[in-house]
Amino acid sequence: MAASIIDSSIFQGIFSSDAMREVWSDENRTRKYLDIEAALARVQGRLGLIPADAADEIVSHCRLDQIDMAKLRTQTERIGYPILGVVSQLNALCRDKLGEYCHWGATTQDITDTATVLQIREALELVDADLAAIGKALAKLAKEHRLTPMIGRSNLQQAIPVTFGYKMAGLLSAVQRHRERLAQLRERVLVGEFAGAAGTLASLERGAMETQAGLCAELGLAQPVIAWHTIRDNIAEVGAFLGLVGGTLGKLSMDVKLMMQTEVGEVYEPYHHGRGSSSTMPQKRNPISSCYIHAAISVVRQHAAALMDAMVADHERSTGPWEIEWIVLPEAFCLMAGALKQARAVVEGLEVDAAAMRRNLDMTHGLVMSEAVMMGLGPYIGREYAHDLVYDICREALKQQRPLLDLLAEHPQINKHLDRAALARLCDPANYLGQSGTMVDRVLARQAPSRP
Repeated sequence: MAASIIDSSIFQGIFSSDAMREVWSDENRTRKYLDIEAALARVQGRLGLIPADAADEIVSHCRLDQIDMAKLRTQTERIGYPILGVVSQLNALCRDKLGEYCHWGATTQDITDTATVLQIREALELVDADLAAIGKALAKLAKEHRLTPMIGRSNLQQAIPVTFGYKMAGLLSAVQRHRERLAQLRERVLVGEFAGAAGTLASLERGAMETQAGLCAELGLAQPVIAWHTIRDNIAEVGAFLGLVGGTLGKLSMDVKLMMQTEVGEVYEPYHHGRGSSSTMPQKRNPISSCYIHAAISVVRQHAAALMDAMVADHERSTGPWEIEWIVLPEAFCLMAGALKQARAVVEGLEVDAAAMRRNLDMTHGLVMSEAVMMGLGPYIGREYAHDLVYDICREALKQQRPLLDLLAEHPQINKHLDRAALARLCDPANYLGQSGTMVDRVLARQAPSRP
């Protein structure tokens, strides 16, 4: 009985991915609780803080198949948190009351936060893999279309020529920065939590810091410098990162939607029979993936703001802000997985119509080359005067519905400096691509080889 679009049997494959849903599932979360309790027992057994046979007994039962999930739900609803229910079940499973040493010196938030970090680690691996794949596909498009001319647009109006490769390289540069951000935030975020009731580890008379260090080492996490029970910038940074990635995916989807318009027709999402068709208009080919990207990343952006709200926590253990993370962090990652999956499908199978790009470049009969003409005339008549003169000629070309080149070649203040052949070169979009190719090359040079 799924009520969320992420868990919907109909929509889950569109708005998320099975792999990401597994990371944030009840089963995986509970498995993480058990992994932490087992690691804690092993470390404390080695340190002599709990009996060795107690450690072995606890570890032997830290398996998901020994936890009654239905009972855990009932316990969680009664207690308010699942950790005590897990510890209670482990205690009952252990012989000779050895389970009393389970969770020794820990508090609920220690286990919960550390489990969340372990889930974040798995989730970030999935995000990074998708970003790498998207980057690879964008690099391929940028390389193939390095000098494919198309119109650049400003305020939704035709501006000057660019190349499609340049457009793709711009998106690729953002993906590269996101992967750099991800690598950098791992050091700050993948940090364990074991600090006791108010963060001071007063619950352990001896071996407190050794337990903390050993636990984090067992789990492959960094040891915290100080407790972060109510210092939540690390979790908020994850949300901000997801929001930034979503912004780039949204930029991609926006441009694809606009370029797929019937009147534009420069690119198309990959074709699959029936995909994007209308129930009443058989000719339509809607930008389905781009629509889903737009919807998902808009919600992720709001969740990033909610994680900022969760930073405003009271004292040493908070009353409510912490639980915001429980709600929005899994959903933010799951929706981001869906957006990444849709974006990956788009760029890996994008259909590019270079002929349509050229057609759209030529549709103004040369008006988009007015800047090139102005700059070409500047050395002869001055840039400002050239601007005003070309502006007036553009208005006249529109009025007469004639090519800009014809009016330029006829104008006495222009043809005495430049003949028609020179003006034709100025009016050729392929001659006014600026440093597009060089910039594409610079971005491609930063593209790291994909990991096997």
